[in-house]
Amino acid sequence: MTNNLFGKMPKPADAAVGIITRPDGRYLLQLRDDIPGIFFPGHWGLFGGAMDAGESPEAALRRELREELGVDFDKVTYFTEFTFDFPVRGKILRRYYEVPASDEMVSRMVLAEGAGMDAFPAPQIMTELRTVPYDCFAIWMHATCR
Repeated sequence: MTNNLFGKMPKPADAAVGIITRPDGRYLLQLRDDIPGIFFPGHWGLFGGAMDAGESPEAALRRELREELGVDFDKVTYFTEFTFDFPVRGKILRRYYEVPASDEMVSRMVLAEGAGMDAFPAPQIMTELRTVPYDCFAIWMHATCR
């Protein structure tokens, strides 16, 4: 679908996402590339991505984190999920996992996708950053409801 206001629109797909937590309570975010054709270009968001056909959400997340950061995480724990019900496309799943990251693990990360990465406290993510809206909501849930 093409829209003159937004240009070529990306297509929604099921996705698995990591809420990567630092030992000090901050959240590791990716600065999304500022390019057309992706969801929320130039926004800060969580790491993760689309699930391949037949791939479980957890396997998809582990693959995405390996591709995007170059590390394998020991612990990945289901946190929550959002289901978006599109009138024509049907339901799209966005499943979130809590992923603790030690300082040593972060020191081994190599950003392979996106314009940058950094860690922020939840209040800063909520009020100061240009953040992917559904990731922002998942972080708020994680910071206040666990």
